[in-house]
Amino acid sequence: MEESLLNNVIALCKRRGFMFAGSEIYGGLANTYDFGPLGVEIKNNIKKLWWKRFVQKRKDIFGLDGGILLNRKIWEASGHTASFLDYLVECKTCHKRFRVDHIEGFQLQKDGTAECQSLPSCPSGEKHTLNVEIFQKKEDGTSIIKPRRFNGMFRTYIGATEDSDALAYLRPETAQAIFTNFKNVVNAFSPSFPFGIAQIGKAFRNEITTGYFIFRTLEFEQMEIEYFIKKENWENVFKIWQDEMMDWAVFVGIDKSKLRFREHDEQERSHYSKRTVDLEYQFPTGFKEMYGLAYRGDFDLSNHSKHSGVALLFKDKETNEEFFPHVVEPSFGVERTLLPLLLDAYAQEEKRIVMRFVPHIAPVKVAVFPLLANKDDLVALAHQTYENLKKSIDGLIMFDDRGNIGKRYFSQDEIGTPFCVTVDFQSLEDNTVTVRDRDTTKQERISIGKLSDFLINKLSS
Repeated sequence: MEESLLNNVIALCKRRGFMFAGSEIYGGLANTYDFGPLGVEIKNNIKKLWWKRFVQKRKDIFGLDGGILLNRKIWEASGHTASFLDYLVECKTCHKRFRVDHIEGFQLQKDGTAECQSLPSCPSGEKHTLNVEIFQKKEDGTSIIKPRRFNGMFRTYIGATEDSDALAYLRPETAQAIFTNFKNVVNAFSPSFPFGIAQIGKAFRNEITTGYFIFRTLEFEQMEIEYFIKKENWENVFKIWQDEMMDWAVFVGIDKSKLRFREHDEQERSHYSKRTVDLEYQFPTGFKEMYGLAYRGDFDLSNHSKHSGVALLFKDKETNEEFFPHVVEPSFGVERTLLPLLLDAYAQEEKRIVMRFVPHIAPVKVAVFPLLANKDDLVALAHQTYENLKKSIDGLIMFDDRGNIGKRYFSQDEIGTPFCVTVDFQSLEDNTVTVRDRDTTKQERISIGKLSDFLINKLSS
């Protein structure tokens, strides 16, 4: 049942225009997706609400839109060139590659291969036989294996020549432009301490192991904050941001009972991190990372100061003390917000499929129907009502006159529209319409003059 949930959601997403496989008419491009008219609405709702909550409604966080292409020296200073590495092994039969940290229970063989039962079966019908190199024998007879190193950054070239001097990378994270613009923001706005810099943007990772729909893709969007603090305050700030991340996830409609925090051990943490926790969601296949929270110390600003020669210090206005701020980094994935939303919203009832999005996330806020599509007076009043709602309600309003009224209701339920407004013959007499609630399917008559205020109130509750 749980396995079929993801398949049902994937089928719905394509059928109803949430998202499509990338480059589909040319056979596709693995682990890339295009977001259709409804998918892009949800993504924009997520980003707009996040920006409003964490930037516009706070006086201590400033917005930024950093570049996707950055000077190559930035990635050397940040440690990504040397440390942004995964380790892979390859099946000798089907040549599928796997990240070592995604494999449980290597069973190393005498010939230097390793069998693993936790992976799906090889197309040959047998277990994958992973090709590894033995580079050390231990006294107890066991071996240490040497997987291949793999840097996950996409390479590109700037200019007309493809040589080492022109080498550049697509950013694998959005954080570095924040650090390199730290001094610019401080000089321009003289912020009080502590403060943060936030941005939303694309990142790119050349993943070894991809898949699980939009969970792990080659390009994705991050919503990140670098929050600059004094060292002695980091534990308190860390806890505050943990609570903020959980509150945000619940606010957008993710089931809190499926969320948990998981602490990274020392071996798992990134090279810059002194503490990291993941907010994980219970997908049908188990818990996986949705968001990450890291205490980065002063690694970033001190390292960029050292490599660039520009002192990225903060000067306390009261004490005149200059110091490298420490950083707590909450990182939210846009697609990793969207996938749990889709899974939690999906419900298959006896007579209908319904996506139970919270109203502020729903891709379509209101749909307007004429009871009959061949009655000009009904259609005219429905169009007038539709145009008025577009002016007053923030979000996508849809006009629909296809098929009979029952099919229209079910069609809107399937994409998660919270309210449907129907213009019928009584509307022509008393200027009222019926408003149908997606979740209860109950209807009530509302005066057209009060309709906008009624729906705005319902959508915000």
